[in-house]
Amino acid sequence: MPEPPPLPYAPRLTAVTRPFYEALAEGRLVTTRCGACGRLSFPPKGVCPHCWGEQVEFEEIAPTGVLCSFTEVWAAPAPFAAHAPYVLGIVDLDAGPRCAARVLGRFEEHACDERMELSPQPATPVPLFAFRRAGQA
Repeated sequence: MPEPPPLPYAPRLTAVTRPFYEALAEGRLVTTRCGACGRLSFPPKGVCPHCWGEQVEFEEIAPTGVLCSFTEVWAAPAPFAAHAPYVLGIVDLDAGPRCAARVLGRFEEHACDERMELSPQPATPVPLFAFRRAGQA
């Protein structure tokens, strides 16, 4: 089987990001929940951005949400120029947090308020965090 393509700008793997990317490679979505205030944060963080609590733990959340905004990138930053045009969107996750991610498919195929589901794409050294319209294989 061929090696997945390299990401043009690979993220750093740390104690906070590694569990996220390991779960993503399995098709799961995880983030952190604060033990002090109980709120989720996304992306995962080592310190709660809401109360500054340091008692955060990883939790699996539903890999689904609603597309609330999206755009097509034509003038991409240099590391991503070869991938343009591509779609980026803001997804309100069912678990509560809002996230920015790659949206698969053509710009014309999408509309605000459509249901989305996680669709990690093979890449090296970690999968690409992406969403697709719910129910599409």
